[in-house]
Amino acid sequence: MDRAAGMTTGIEKCPTGIPGLDEITAGGLPRGRPTLVCGGAGCGKTLLGMEFLIRGALDCNEPGVFVTFEETPPELTRNVASLGVDLDALVASGRMAIKHIQLDRSEIEVAGDYDLEGLFIQLGNAIDSVGARRIVLDTIETLFGSFPNETILRAELQRLFRWLKARGLTAVITGERGDRTYTRHGLEEYVADCVIVLDHRIVDQIATRRVRVVKYRGSVHGPDEYPFLIDADGISVLPITSLNLTHAVSSERVPSGVHRLDALLGGGGYYRGSSILVSGTAGTGKSSLAASFVDAACRRGERCLYLALEESPAQIVRNMRSIGIDLQPWVDGGKLQILPSRSTACGLELHLATIHRAVNRFHPQVVVIDPISNLTTIGSALEVRAMLTRLIDFLKSLQITALFTSLNHAGNTLEATDTHISSLADTWLLLRDVESNGERNRLLYLLKSRGMAHSNQMREFLLTDRGIELRDVYLGTAGVLTGTARQVQESTEKAETLVRAQEVQARRRDIERRREVVEARILMLRAESAAEMLEAETLIAQAERSEVLLETDRSARATLRKDEAAAGERA
Repeated sequence: MDRAAGMTTGIEKCPTGIPGLDEITAGGLPRGRPTLVCGGAGCGKTLLGMEFLIRGALDCNEPGVFVTFEETPPELTRNVASLGVDLDALVASGRMAIKHIQLDRSEIEVAGDYDLEGLFIQLGNAIDSVGARRIVLDTIETLFGSFPNETILRAELQRLFRWLKARGLTAVITGERGDRTYTRHGLEEYVADCVIVLDHRIVDQIATRRVRVVKYRGSVHGPDEYPFLIDADGISVLPITSLNLTHAVSSERVPSGVHRLDALLGGGGYYRGSSILVSGTAGTGKSSLAASFVDAACRRGERCLYLALEESPAQIVRNMRSIGIDLQPWVDGGKLQILPSRSTACGLELHLATIHRAVNRFHPQVVVIDPISNLTTIGSALEVRAMLTRLIDFLKSLQITALFTSLNHAGNTLEATDTHISSLADTWLLLRDVESNGERNRLLYLLKSRGMAHSNQMREFLLTDRGIELRDVYLGTAGVLTGTARQVQESTEKAETLVRAQEVQARRRDIERRREVVEARILMLRAESAAEMLEAETLIAQAERSEVLLETDRSARATLRKDEAAAGERA
């Protein structure tokens, strides 16, 4: 068992049902004990108390009583109706009672002493009417504001709290914040077992709501200030202390939506659950790259949440159609939700709480924030970095792939961002303009991609009516050429290649002609040689025949002489 669990073993908790508040209080409010909720006007004290009762009645089967010393039941009913809750129905079903009590000083002052018995009787009747296990007193200043003596005030506060504890009620008591104390009298926080302070502050004309658990007897709790949000669903608190670096990682790849970019990323795209930063100057195509990623994710059947900080949903859809990306079908089909919000509409913490709630509602696999650099208008670089650090940790804990765009200002170092979160990003893409020959062209750099082999080569980044195209850059003696200069150079190279090809063909034809001439000469020489050989053979044959004839003739003459000699002898 960890330290936190060990310290909360002896404290029974009563869940509030308010998202986030139960987390920072380690399970809820102390059951059977009073909790003081204090803050200035309009900070949400009454709403927190009412939601505590509503969630108890609806989710925990614990009836409750709301005791108001200021607003009437019809006023409370109308106010809570904005949250989509019908108080009259809860009252009619016996799960909640609303008691409006107006007390004059004369009613609790008897012969110079103060007596709360009349109040206790009214409270007891309301509690018994529904069998309440929860109670809210709103506000304590109305009840004790007329007490002039602090000693008497402290005694009566303790008496009230003891009475509530004796009834086993989990109580929420609201109080107005004093000038230098958590409450107007500065005593209630010492008597209550748990003290929660709500704050609604204005910094640079931007409103932010925060909640802090000042003390919690017998239990650990989140000690920091946490942003909270009030909207149509009530209160939600964004706890941030639980975020850490122990989240799981995935080896699954998700395509970027640009085929050649996936090739630069080792052939598979981004890691699922990673954070991607796309930075660059204005007009370099950051939003287009984000839209390509969203389109690819929706085609895979994944849900995408697109937080637009400077464009409306209709404008984004229209602009992306110019590059062949139609996001409207994904919006209509529920795969894509585009949430527009001006960065100056609220503070950093409220933006964080809004994103937290949107993610928990929509359950996306992909989140895009375009651009995060707008947040620097409502906070310093360090504040924005702290906020984005918590956001990245939150998204990673849910294995959500996040893509952030960031505007770099011209003249600044391009390999840096105004929000200084480049070190937090797992993959960093830099888009930049290159000016040459009277035109501006785009280049894409893959500066880093953790955990994967990736290319170190830049690519020319083109926005076409068929989407994004990446082309190999031309490297020549004049450096990197893009756009028209590249086209001219490529045309020149093609012409030179054609000329060289023609020269090669002409040389080949000349060689062929020479070969044919040589072969013809060889044939002629062979023919001449054959004729000469034939003539020589003929002469040789004639000489041989002549020699035979001569030999035959000599033989005949010799024979004739012999015959003539023999005849002479006979004669």
